[in-house]
Amino acid sequence: MKLVVGLGNPGKEYEKTYHNIGFFAVDKISDEYGLDFTKSECKAKTCSVYLKNTKLILAKPQTYMNLSGESIRELKQKYKLQNSDIYVFCDDIDLPLGKIRLRHSGSGGTHNGLKNIVLNIGEDFNRIKIGIGRDEKFKDLADFVLSKIPKQKQEILDVSVMQAIQILHQELGE
Repeated sequence: MKLVVGLGNPGKEYEKTYHNIGFFAVDKISDEYGLDFTKSECKAKTCSVYLKNTKLILAKPQTYMNLSGESIRELKQKYKLQNSDIYVFCDDIDLPLGKIRLRHSGSGGTHNGLKNIVLNIGEDFNRIKIGIGRDEKFKDLADFVLSKIPKQKQEILDVSVMQAIQILHQELGE
């Protein structure tokens, strides 16, 4: 069993923001398999599918970004998972727009959602980071990550999300 989490914030006002790239990634995976996030458990919206005899649980924590670790900790305990069974999609302001990085362990860096996950379960979980770059016109990082993604950047991020999903499939041996 594997847990695949997309980080983001619930609510319409956050849907097309940089910080919701993780939600966007797991939404794309759920679309790929004709799934809907209809189940509520452990402070998350979830759905699941079997791939090559492995159950894949997709989750979108509803705790808001900065408390994502609470939901992930509860899901980990409920399904008796190891940290190595957990994959987290998230935005990364420290990566150039569109660049993807897979990390199997590490700190939360500047990402408050990742920091909270590290606080709740430790550093040794998988994360697939999607670079959103920085925009110097925003003095506050929070204002930037919560801003709407312009169309030209959304096109780049759409491609990056699909590449990030391919990395997940490779990690799962598909």
